[in-house]
Amino acid sequence: MNLTAVLLVATLAWPLTLLLACTVRPLRARMLPWLPLGALPGLLAALLAERDALFVFGSTRFPLAFAFDRPGAALLGVAALLWLAGGWYAAAYQAESPARGRFAVCWLMTLTGCLGVFVVADMVTLYGLLGLLTVGTTGLVMQEGTARALRAGRIYLSMALLAESLLLAAFVLIVSSAPGNTLLIVDAPAAIVASPWRDAILCLLIAGFGIKSGLVPLHFWIPLAHGAAPVPASALLSGAVVKASVIGLIRFMPLDHSPWLAGALLAAIGLFGALYAVLVGVTQRHPKTVLAYSSVSQMGVIVALIGMGMASGEGSAGLIAAYYAVNHVLSKGALFMAVGVVADTGRRRLWTVLLPAAVLAVGLGGLPLSGGALTKAVAKTLFGDGLAGTLATLSAIGTTVLMVHFLRCLKTFAATGPDDCAERGLRWPWLIMATASLVVPWTLYLMAPQNSLPDAISPYALWASLWPIVVGVVLSWALLRWKRQLPQLPEGDVVVGLAAMGNRVSALAAGLGQQLDAALRRWAIGGTVLLALTAVFAWGLRTLL
Repeated sequence: MNLTAVLLVATLAWPLTLLLACTVRPLRARMLPWLPLGALPGLLAALLAERDALFVFGSTRFPLAFAFDRPGAALLGVAALLWLAGGWYAAAYQAESPARGRFAVCWLMTLTGCLGVFVVADMVTLYGLLGLLTVGTTGLVMQEGTARALRAGRIYLSMALLAESLLLAAFVLIVSSAPGNTLLIVDAPAAIVASPWRDAILCLLIAGFGIKSGLVPLHFWIPLAHGAAPVPASALLSGAVVKASVIGLIRFMPLDHSPWLAGALLAAIGLFGALYAVLVGVTQRHPKTVLAYSSVSQMGVIVALIGMGMASGEGSAGLIAAYYAVNHVLSKGALFMAVGVVADTGRRRLWTVLLPAAVLAVGLGGLPLSGGALTKAVAKTLFGDGLAGTLATLSAIGTTVLMVHFLRCLKTFAATGPDDCAERGLRWPWLIMATASLVVPWTLYLMAPQNSLPDAISPYALWASLWPIVVGVVLSWALLRWKRQLPQLPEGDVVVGLAAMGNRVSALAAGLGQQLDAALRRWAIGGTVLLALTAVFAWGLRTLL
């Protein structure tokens, strides 16, 4: 194997090795300091591996394949960096926890699944990694063992399993339509276009990946899960884990040959969710919950970009969406880490955290010269100047309002001691991510041949990114004056109404399960997949208990 193949395999194999080492109790108890190293091969792969590479091991009937394209490389690099810094942060944050061994197991399960989805290239392995990701994330959400955490974990697990059931059905139909029943993801878009079940496959993929990305109205698991999880876990869930859905949509969707209606509907749902999440987010009081609703909003914009690409037949939409997601990974990871740093910082030192956090937070709205401004300028090539462009601008204004509200909530979260200072194990990973949030988007922007520094800093570009920020700040001031008249919406908003529909949903799920079982019986590999997932779930639950 060449260097690229070794790095791609190691991206999956190394954290999996650390996870298997946790089956030995003494090693599990000492695993916490090793967490940062779990993402190292993924970071090296993003920096050193060749692009547009495909490696297939095993038989053509049951392959283990790895691929590395430009969107995957960009997302793998920033996700691995966040996992590395987050592991350092988690080692300090959980150092005194009696459940640190269990935390390490859940962390490594989530890490393996998260980084693995960016490099694997066959549907069987991808589906297994999504299952592993679900088990690990559920454990992280439920880590603190409170009633709130257990409820959030149950809801997350239910939604994740629903999403994976829909995706499995889509994969079955794709493989059934592909020449030679190939399992390679690279062949999926062409198989979808030629399939007699094209529309059904597109609906299943949009619904499955849409749930995992937090599309409204099935977004409620995000504020519940991210609010209940420990701070380092929230940073990774919001920053990196939800991007598994982005790379899934990019690689499966036939961007060049999709029905216009499918792309237009996906863009409309994404932009609606981007605005809706802002309206709900400004009613929240906990900074982590506000950030979670911001993630729902930003993921809506990212999905809308993919939808616009599908509607216009623009193949570059996947790379544009990935670039937008890169900025979100870095900024949101750093902002969640800032919550933990502020909680250990007194008011006399608070400005040293709030000032960088303010730059990153308002940067998500498009602050001039920030990564957010660059990504919104690139996204404008897809959104255009019509209705979609107007809604995207409103989303930028709304993001500014929400982020100013987040900063107000964050300020009240400070430590009680005026001279308190967060320990280095929290401050340094946060500073690394804050710096990367400013540097990496610029680096990637200038690496593209169609972009230039004069264009990015021209008076027109600066004004185009500045005026939505100004409008957002003014609206934030008005919001502060009318704060007491805002409704107090519960965390998770629509989940309250959905709870009343629980019996109906259960009956529907049972019916879908019977139909799915019948479909799987007609696919030879379906049984193997289910057996593998059963083993993963059994091992994961046994470790957690």
